Amino acid sequence: MNQTRPKAKLSRALGIPLVPKHVKYFERRPYPPGVHGRARRKTSDYSVRLREKQRLRAQYNISETQLRRAFEKAKRHGGQLLIDLECRLDALVVRAGLARTIYQARQLVSHGHITVDGRKVDIPSYRVRPYQTIGVRERSRATHPFQLAAAGAHAPAVTAPYLSTSLENLTTTLIRDPQRAEIPVICEEQLVVEFYSR
Repeated sequence: MNQTRPKAKLSRALGIPLVPKHVKYFERRPYPPGVHGRARRKTSDYSVRLREKQRLRAQYNISETQLRRAFEKAKRHGGQLLIDLECRLDALVVRAGLARTIYQARQLVSHGHITVDGRKVDIPSYRVRPYQTIGVRERSRATHPFQLAAAGAHAPAVTAPYLSTSLENLTTTLIRDPQRAEIPVICEEQLVVEFYSR
């Protein structure tokens, strides 16, 4: 995504905690960063849609090009944008509790630690299909991040109902496509659609 600003400031600017530890920053400073963070800002229809689009980008840690491409693909094939994004390999690694954040998940996939149906996949945007199984490479299982994951350190508070996960075995299977209500992403999809359709 090539975000150069600190993630805590980005979280405050977007109004959502991008990683669990950012929740405490909102408790201390529940307003955007910067000199004018406490001032009331005028909002236009465009700014509301832009912010919603930026929120979605940040939560999946993807670039503008990737998000636009995903939107065009969903539009062409009659799919839903959020469901397609949720089936990305890096997103499912997080939902299963194999990684703590989307940033860590992207790194673990890129470094070749993750497999799909037993074959190494190092593309974070890889689209996982129902009944495919995500796992951790045998030689990576003894590393510290995966030892923590196996102990349940990254397990989400609410288990994703579209995944069948065994943290002890460091595997998860996508048993079906997720439904919008089950996706733990803060976003009004319609505003993103309106942003790209303008």
